[in-house]
Amino acid sequence: MTQSSDLLETITGVAGDSPLARLRALRPDIVRHTQGSYDVLLQPADPGGLSLSERTTIALRTAELSGHAALAAHYRALLAVRGDPPPGRRLETILAHVSLVTQDPGSAAPSHTAALLGVGLTPRDIVALTQIVAFVSYQVRTAIGLGLLSQEISP
Repeated sequence: MTQSSDLLETITGVAGDSPLARLRALRPDIVRHTQGSYDVLLQPADPGGLSLSERTTIALRTAELSGHAALAAHYRALLAVRGDPPPGRRLETILAHVSLVTQDPGSAAPSHTAALLGVGLTPRDIVALTQIVAFVSYQVRTAIGLGLLSQEISP
């Protein structure tokens, strides 16, 4: 799947010559670091014990639970290229954790981490899973904010 140099710009439909694009250009570090985080979390050179398809499934579920259709469509298309992770207890446990930390993060407890360890995730994998959920949540908030800014600064 070919990736734009700036996924959020693509997802939100920001035209290269628009007032919003010019505004975003004033903060190039934020744009670069946001895309860099995507690259590191969703297409790392070494995914560790959390496969690329699992990482994409985590991102997709987070986008779906957050209600952002365009971001969910992006991750669904990426998953179609990467293939679904194998079904089973491991995937069910991962997705249950994604739902928990996306919808009710304050209720996460050590037993939830133990469940992830119990299906073969390492501490590094659990950190990556949590980072993906947090990052996609950030993408959702940023995309919504960009959409609102676009409405406000458009002529």
